[in-house]
Amino acid sequence: MTDPTAEHGTRPASALAATRVTRRTFVTAAVAAATAGPFIWTGRAGAAGKLVVRTIGGAYEEGVTKAILEPFTKATGVEVVKVPATLGKVLAMAEAGSMELDVMDAGELGMLSLSEKGALEKINYKAWKLTNPEDVDHRRDDMVCDIYFSTVLGYNNEVFPTGKQPKDWAEFWDVKKFPGPRMLTDLAAGAIDLEFALLADGVPKDKLYPIDLDRAFKSLDRIRPAIRKFWDTGALSAQMLADKEVALGSIWNGRLQAIADKGAPVAIEWNQAALQVQFWGPLKGAKNAENAQTFIDFACQPQLQADLTKYIPYGPSNRLAFKYIPANIASRLPSSPEHKPKAFLQNARWWADNRSKVSERWSQWLLQKG
Repeated sequence: MTDPTAEHGTRPASALAATRVTRRTFVTAAVAAATAGPFIWTGRAGAAGKLVVRTIGGAYEEGVTKAILEPFTKATGVEVVKVPATLGKVLAMAEAGSMELDVMDAGELGMLSLSEKGALEKINYKAWKLTNPEDVDHRRDDMVCDIYFSTVLGYNNEVFPTGKQPKDWAEFWDVKKFPGPRMLTDLAAGAIDLEFALLADGVPKDKLYPIDLDRAFKSLDRIRPAIRKFWDTGALSAQMLADKEVALGSIWNGRLQAIADKGAPVAIEWNQAALQVQFWGPLKGAKNAENAQTFIDFACQPQLQADLTKYIPYGPSNRLAFKYIPANIASRLPSSPEHKPKAFLQNARWWADNRSKVSERWSQWLLQKG
């Protein structure tokens, strides 16, 4: 792991000013940017300092590096340092008043925790020169959506040929019409499939929250005998579905698409998918605060978000991005005009407020049901 403290020693204010992308130089360069393409920096490469970004690894990080981080360095001269810090470490930095990162990239639950602890800085939307904030979904004072991903109903299409698979969670729960072993998500993976249990029990997708725990667990009681495994990692869920250890189950769309692209006999039913959100956020006390604000404006451009979809099937938050995404790629994205209306948006605030209660109930239920 890169140690960001080695990159950011204490320096005089004048030295810091000399290595930042200042607002004046940023605006001057932005004047030359064409609206049809992402911002191109005209300053001296290597003279603009650093930016320390929290990354999460895997194919997602690789895609973000190619589509956003490397173009940012090329455009601005800012060196991007990637650090795979855990949420716990970032919170500890914030509490100690010694922030070693500049920008956080994380799911909504994690970002809410940071926001509640006062660890995020407000985003200066009024200063944006490259992205129109009005075009971007889920803007908040201290975080802005960068991607959508989904938990979907995945199936092995050698067991259920496409067109004959369950079309919603009620049919997933129907083990007589659609026989075969199933999988659902374990709490260790982030959240359990309470919303799917309610949908299977007839609750409309716009009435899922607040979640009725009693009704949800009664619904889970019905499907429990058919559940071979509650998966706790994306890799395990993909392997089980590809190997026919299960015929169908809940799974992250990116994990399923990755193995489908490699030839695995799997496919997605997009109806009633759980749409989830990931955010960029500037960290309070960041040593490169100016660069952090510049970066978030840069990263939200529709063309760059469109480029990211070439590497991983997560949907853009900038609605204009779909102008730059071919139809064959758009059809794989959770936030596409085709799929988004069929989904529901997971209420991360409800999960943040109720996670301990759900965790206790989940543990008891597993002990009772075996």
